[in-house]
Amino acid sequence: MNAPAQTANTGALSRYRMMRRIRSFEERVGELFLKGGSAGSMLHLSIGEEAVVGLTDAMREGDSFTTHHRGHGVFLGRGADPNRMMSEIAGKADGYCRGKGGSMHIADRALGHLGANAIVGGGIAHVVGAGLTYRNRGEGQISVAFFGDGAMSQGILYESMNMAALWRLPVIFCCINNQYGMGTRVDRSAGNRDFPARAAAFGLAAARADGAEVETVHDAARALVADARQGRPGFLEIDAYRFYGHARMDKSPYRTAEEEAEGRQRDPVARARARLLAEGLAPEDDLARIDAEAGAEMDAALAHALGATAPALATMFEDVYAPGTPAPRPQSRRLAAVLAEEARA
Repeated sequence: MNAPAQTANTGALSRYRMMRRIRSFEERVGELFLKGGSAGSMLHLSIGEEAVVGLTDAMREGDSFTTHHRGHGVFLGRGADPNRMMSEIAGKADGYCRGKGGSMHIADRALGHLGANAIVGGGIAHVVGAGLTYRNRGEGQISVAFFGDGAMSQGILYESMNMAALWRLPVIFCCINNQYGMGTRVDRSAGNRDFPARAAAFGLAAARADGAEVETVHDAARALVADARQGRPGFLEIDAYRFYGHARMDKSPYRTAEEEAEGRQRDPVARARARLLAEGLAPEDDLARIDAEAGAEMDAALAHALGATAPALATMFEDVYAPGTPAPRPQSRRLAAVLAEEARA
């Protein structure tokens, strides 16, 4: 086997391993919710969207990105620690944001994560700022905005794409089209469903990839990433299917059982596994070991989060105000001061 082919095969196996880790992590996040261990009542699983690894794997150290409220898989794909992630989702002190961000607001500058955002399209513009910095520095970094099909109806996306094209920024806009914005199917919210054509109209290099095939996504992503590093921004639509409801409590009554069964036939993890076996890139025993290791790793992450320490009440206002800002006085102290003043009067 020649070196390029061997490298490609190793990459395919590595991408499968990451996809399996993401799937196992999201399944444990669901368990965390059922155990009453998640912070808040809302969390959104990315099961069915694991082929996004095709793009995260094409990025390199020093690149940055933003995600939407369904961004656990993207962050894992960029090197996140499952223990710290699960702790953040559980609202624990050793989470990425010390328990203040929860599922929808995880961030970590050290890994290039400029922030997840619960506002649809809310984080997209951040990559324009990052891209402008990278262009001016000339160090070859790129910034990627990951968002869902719901953001294709947000004006901030079109302003951002226009600026990226106008200024030739090293930026990629990645729409993970899972066919639904909350309970609204994409064909009921988009007059023109050719999303890459919308991006091309602004002057971006644009492509669509089958979200059931991680290697197809990777091929498209590599080309776009290479262009972006040369100052030609891009747009990638990953055509996927959301396996579960919008949030963990949503039983998706707006979808038929037949539709869901058909959609789950496009399972990117199962297809990647089948491809590795069919092409002789990995034996069944190796894949079974990868599956088991991913499950054990995420079992440990779940146990870690459940046993982790909750933030001390006194840390409530830390990381909220600018450095040097006096800490706000608790309401109880304010009331006590008022009552004491009245008593003296």
